[in-house]
Amino acid sequence: MQRRAFLKRTGIALGFVAMPGGLLRVVDAHACGEEGDVDLNAWVHVSNSENTITVKCPTAEMGQGLYTAIPLLVAEELDADWRTIRVEQAPSDRVFSNPDDFSVQGVGGSRSTQGYWRIVRLAGAQARAFLIANAAREWKVGVDECTTEPNNVVHAASGRKLSYMEVAKLDDIQLDAPLLTDKDLKPASQWRLLGRDVPRLDVPLKVTGTARYGIDVQIPGMYYASILHPPVATLPHPLYGDGAENGPLKIDSAEAIKIEGVARVVPLPHGVAVVGTDYWATVLGKRALKVEWKQGSLASQYDSEAKKREWAAVALDRTRQGRLFENAGSFDAAFKAAAQTLSADYVTDHGHHACMEPFNATASMMHDDMELWAPTQGQTWAQQACAKVTGLAEDKIRVFTTFLGGGFGAKTEQLANAEAAMLSKIMDKPVKVIWSREDDVKHGAYRPLSAQHLDAAISADGKVTGWSHRVVADSVLARARKPAWDNNPGIDSAVAAGMTQPYGIPNKHHEYVHQPGGVPVGYWNAVGNGFTIFAVESFMDEVAAKLGKDPLQLRIDLLTDARGKAVLELARKMSDWNRPREGRALGVAYNHGGGGRGGGGTGQLAEVVEVSVDRASGVIKVHNVWAVADVGTAIQPRHLRQQLETGIIWGLSAGLRERVTIKAGVVQQSNFDDYHVPRMDEVPNIQIALLQGALEPSSGAGQIAGLPQAPMAPAIANAVFRLTGARLRAMPMLPQQVKQALSQVAITKA
Repeated sequence: MQRRAFLKRTGIALGFVAMPGGLLRVVDAHACGEEGDVDLNAWVHVSNSENTITVKCPTAEMGQGLYTAIPLLVAEELDADWRTIRVEQAPSDRVFSNPDDFSVQGVGGSRSTQGYWRIVRLAGAQARAFLIANAAREWKVGVDECTTEPNNVVHAASGRKLSYMEVAKLDDIQLDAPLLTDKDLKPASQWRLLGRDVPRLDVPLKVTGTARYGIDVQIPGMYYASILHPPVATLPHPLYGDGAENGPLKIDSAEAIKIEGVARVVPLPHGVAVVGTDYWATVLGKRALKVEWKQGSLASQYDSEAKKREWAAVALDRTRQGRLFENAGSFDAAFKAAAQTLSADYVTDHGHHACMEPFNATASMMHDDMELWAPTQGQTWAQQACAKVTGLAEDKIRVFTTFLGGGFGAKTEQLANAEAAMLSKIMDKPVKVIWSREDDVKHGAYRPLSAQHLDAAISADGKVTGWSHRVVADSVLARARKPAWDNNPGIDSAVAAGMTQPYGIPNKHHEYVHQPGGVPVGYWNAVGNGFTIFAVESFMDEVAAKLGKDPLQLRIDLLTDARGKAVLELARKMSDWNRPREGRALGVAYNHGGGGRGGGGTGQLAEVVEVSVDRASGVIKVHNVWAVADVGTAIQPRHLRQQLETGIIWGLSAGLRERVTIKAGVVQQSNFDDYHVPRMDEVPNIQIALLQGALEPSSGAGQIAGLPQAPMAPAIANAVFRLTGARLRAMPMLPQQVKQALSQVAITKA
């Protein structure tokens, strides 16, 4: 090895950047390839041989654009030429943990941009400082005499210039730049890349078919495995050791083992695995199994229609106290003093993620370590799950994250990863587990079913003086993040999210009543906001009707946030709100997204929809959607619009058709023929406007509080009321329910 390369490698291997938690620590001294290729820190690799700069993406790319957003943040502070930027999935390592409140390497809740906003910008600034310092040393000039332009260090006084790649191959390069702080980051006025549209780095891979998803992984000599799970809705959590109460009692594998390609039938605590040399053989083997199952949990007693009725009664029953949070004033006093009161009840069904790529994972255990290839939203969680089922130390499990064919919270789940790990250990071979579509639908971690009761108090002068909201639902945290639940039982901030609406009502009562159900519920595209906003924004329209006020104007009058007022005002203008439509009507809903847990502010979004109703069939048709969003800094405006469009379509689907029904613990749906999602001809015209706020970091728009998704259902329901006078208080708003509501209006009028 040449001295220059040796110094580069050993300097990197021993080098630490002194930042809190070592977040810029170099994690792989051997990442340097040919001479002149150098890791400036854990995030940035400069290649002289390829004339590129590679940025590590710490979390999963599942369509939300992180493969571009993270490199863009780095490139802005690095002052890089975007044409030379490449992206590479980061390995599983604590150095890449999200500094946000997850404190793990993972993605969820639209907290990737928020959580990594500061650290990756500092990584880019630090890399730039390294390059300037080494160029200045080469020129024997002061660091303060040098600056940069895209991909070049410049010494203006002498007219000299060195490209970043030329600096990388200098003799005796040293990584000794001073510690940087937030004050060294660029102000927004100097941004050259952020806030402008740039080509996405993942799109060429997906267009050419070279993008590798989990289901594409191939390892020489690997086995395939299909898992037969219990017939009831179960999704064991590998970290907490549950699921065996519904596992196999007796297994007859005689016919399965006869199938060509089946190598072994493996009993698992929660199911039965068929392992073989090709996937189809394992599917046939799974179908040939005869299994008697244990009947040991509440799941077999679960009926979703009965639960909606039962929990609606709980929502009305004030003797069933829940956990209170973010209350204000005295609602009881306001309700007693009110000149008018109003009450309404809302129910929502379970929802499924319906990712296009079902669960899958490939594991290879070798002596005392393991490699896992998985389309996972949580590398740290995957390590923990595999460690739990194999007995290996977490740091002995290396996770290679592939592209995700949809995530939406589903792929925070780790069962498929744990199954692959268990089977690789048993078989002493690499094993690839693939769930079928039917496995995926019947054994998901569904959006919680909910029942909600709302009350409003109105004073003699027509002001809304009190607001009460009770949510009854099972807990996601109690299953998916049990330690967090055990530390604060009875309150699930994910499920109750969205009920603490932002309207300036002086007396507010918010209450979450935990109602265990026995079937798995999990993170589902903003979780609580998917149903709480339906109730809040539908009830706000009911209040407006009670007052005889315009529902859009009432929201503007009640909001205290100027940004919220602004998005509603622009939505009113875009939709021509006051213009009558023949056979159609408009509805509005508003959402403020989350609490900016990564240090940023909340997103603001207003949606207006135009609908018609086929009274004979009860089918609702959404013709137009106008949406206005302010999420603070829009890092990629064009992609933000795309994110909002997909959220709107998801909200349309959730509001009108998506539901999981369960009878005697068995999910009644199994594939896209009975779990309906929108077809292309059902997608409305969508117009989107962005208001660029001054907030840093961006509040995100992928899932945070269901910013684009959650308002669609209430906006549709409100439009249907303006058109027909019928109130829709159940989601999804199925045609039969619409017909019933229309008939009730007809009876009332008669």
